[in-house]
This record gives sequence, C-alpha cells and structure tokens, in this order.
Amino acid sequence: MCLAVPYVIKKISGNGSALGVSNGVELEIRLDLIENPALGDTVLVHAGFAIQKLGEKESAELMSLWERKYAKPNRLLRAFMREFTPNATTSADYVEAMRRKLDELLSKTSKAGRAVTLMEVCGTHTVAIFRSGLRSLLPEGLRLLSGPGCPVCVTDQREIDMALSLAESGRIVLTYGDMMQVPGSGAPDSANSLAKIKSSGARVEVVTSAVQSIEIAQNNPGNEVVFLGAGFETTSPGTAVTLKQAYSHDLRNFSVLCLHKTVPPVMRALCSNPELKIDGFILPGNVTAVTGVQDYTFLADEFHKAAAVAGFEPEEILAAIVDLLRQTTTERFSLSAYRANDVPKTGNPAARKILSEVFETSDAAWRGLGLIPGSGLRIANAYSRFDAAERFGLDALLNAPPATKDNGCRCGEVLTGLMTPPECELYGTVCTPMNPVGPCMVSSEGACGVWHRFNRQRT
Repeated sequence: MCLAVPYVIKKISGNGSALGVSNGVELEIRLDLIENPALGDTVLVHAGFAIQKLGEKESAELMSLWERKYAKPNRLLRAFMREFTPNATTSADYVEAMRRKLDELLSKTSKAGRAVTLMEVCGTHTVAIFRSGLRSLLPEGLRLLSGPGCPVCVTDQREIDMALSLAESGRIVLTYGDMMQVPGSGAPDSANSLAKIKSSGARVEVVTSAVQSIEIAQNNPGNEVVFLGAGFETTSPGTAVTLKQAYSHDLRNFSVLCLHKTVPPVMRALCSNPELKIDGFILPGNVTAVTGVQDYTFLADEFHKAAAVAGFEPEEILAAIVDLLRQTTTERFSLSAYRANDVPKTGNPAARKILSEVFETSDAAWRGLGLIPGSGLRIANAYSRFDAAERFGLDALLNAPPATKDNGCRCGEVLTGLMTPPECELYGTVCTPMNPVGPCMVSSEGACGVWHRFNRQRT
C-alpha cells in the first residue's frame, strides 16, 4: 500500500479527476491534493490520488527510473556518488564500491560486541530489499530489520474483528485487497476473515481507491456501505477527500471505519523502547512526500539515531544504508534523503490541510506495540455522522481487552524488530501465505510474507 507510481496528466475533468498515463497505461486519478495541476504535469499517484507534483527535471529523472533506465538521482545522492563512487560507470561498479565502503565503515564502528542494527520502516522497502538481493551485499556485523511499516500488519486485532462484525451483519464492506485475508480472533475453522465471509455470501468488495466508495454507496441506496480506512499518511488524505464528498452529496448510507495511523509517533515509541537496540532508520519516501521531513528530525535531535529517507530503487536504498552507517560511525546524526526526486521539507500543503480539517489526532492501538498516544486519526466532529464505529455502536469491541488466546503468532515481535520471521516457530510450517496465522504473512508488504517469497530458509 506504500508504492506511488508516476503518471503524466493527459486530460483534466471538471470534477477533480484527470486521466493519467504511465508507460502506456491509462488511469483515472484524483487531483484533490495537488495545487494548480496542469496538462503535462507528472504526479506521484498512490491509491488513486496524486500526492505530489514533480518539477520538470524531477519528472524526467523519475520517469526514466520507472522505465528501468539509468537516471540521475537527486542532488544529495549525486553528491554522495561523487564522493564514494567517482569512477562507477555501471550499476555493478556502483554496488561494488558501496560494498567496500560498508566494510570500511563497519570496521570503524564503536558498537563492540553487537551488530550495527538498521530498520527499514516501510513495507515496500522490505520488498525492494529482498527483490534486489541487497541483503546478500551486507557484511557481517550489519543487521537489517523490518519495522512496523505495513499498515495491514499493524492494524490491531480488535479493529479487524470490528470489520468482520460489519461484514457479518449485512453491510456492504469496501476494503483494500490486503485486508481480505487477515484472520480474525475466532477459531481457525470459522469464517474468520473478510475473504471467508465473502465466500459465504456477504457483500465484501475490493476497491483500489477510497473515492470509489462514493459511487458504490450512491448505487446501493438501500444498503449501508462502509469503507475500511486503513493506512498511513499516504492513504489517509484519500479517505479525507472521500469523506468530504460524502458530506457534499449528503450520503446517508455511507460511513468509514477509520483505522488510519501516523508514522512519527510509532518511531518515537521504538526509540523509547529499551529492549530495542536500533542504530538507524530507513524512512518511507512516499509518507514524507505528504508530511515532509520536518516530522522526523526528532530522531537525530532527541534520540541520536541515524535517519535517511530513501526511494525504492536499489541504488537509493544502498546509499541510505551507507549513509546511516557513516552517521553511526561518526556519531554525527542527521536526517538525509536519497530519492530520485527531492523530498519536500514541509510535505504536501493541500494534503496536510485536508487531514487537519477532516481528522483529529487520537491514541491508537498497534499490533505488537499496544496503545501509542497521538498515533491515530479519528473522524472530526463535523464529519462524525460518517463514523462507522459510532454509527453501529462498535466502541465496545474497540475498548474490549485484547484477545487472550495464544495461537503462537509472533507478528508483534516481528513488527517491533524483536525477532525476524524465521525465528517464529510457525513460520513456513503452520503459517504460510496459503494458510496465514497472522497478518504479517498475509500482506504483500508483510515481513513474513516477503521472507517466505524471497527466502524460504529458516536460518
């Protein structure tokens, strides 16, 4: 759910939508979060919404990368490559030079007796790292963990049970695809996922963009339609736009089960956990396109942690890893960014504005991390009639104590970096993508599922 794709605007409609083209593929996209869009603009599109407009130079570079050609990176990455890989003419030269630099930096670290530990926060980074084989390049003494960057995985079990309750009670439930297979807290042989409930005849439909919910609600006036609003700051603006449209259309049969969470508070929680010895973080590039990098400066300033925003290309991720190790070695901590396009300091003003209008900050429960203050979004009073939890009296489920049944799932420990997927006894045996016990094996960005697809070994 974290991937953003570049599209060129070819046609703009009067209703806030546009026709975008990427590598010959056309897509209807929403422009609600873009200021002054114009024909020919290149925008990053996530879940059907454009979340960032790129300049002419950035557009050319990013479209070239998207077409899998060698392209010039952003200013910081160019300077980084000039410093460390001045003679590299191919990707292989670049990778080998960076590998040598990792060895050199690691030999100078003061982390005696333990590995330098870095965490990639975004699930899409986890996929990119495995798919590109970057883990095989890392020297001994450098450990890479997957963090709580998969929105499906961190959704609390009680929230999953709320969604199942809505589907079982006859409402039309709309969701992003990854949520379909997440098990509920019922018995394994029960209808304990949205997919199983759907197979029993319930109306559960997969959407690719929140705004599709409006048309579905309009076409089903005699049914209650509930959209499951899950995801981080890249996804929540789309839900906010959808809520504003529902308000303007005076839709009486539409509501949102708001499960949205925000990334900075969970980063603070990880840094404050004395059990975790994380030296640096690879931060999600698309989230910062909305929020800006300013929300993450506390990592270096308060907690003295290395931090770098990275794109999803192997060169970008590898540069971020080298820079994180350099910060750790020198103990000069800062926040850097390695993407094909520059990361805005203050993010997307239109997206931030609509988020502050439609949502309020709230405490939220995270799988494996418990209740984290200020890490959730709840629907503001002006739009509260679209709050599914309030409309259908689901607060009792949300406020219920966590399920005490122990099915052996260790998703919580995996999400917080306390263990890797192969260290779970269920991994690859009882728990597989075809028969998932926990959400980390379900999601395409879940650490367990990614490990299983790209690295079947348990060691």
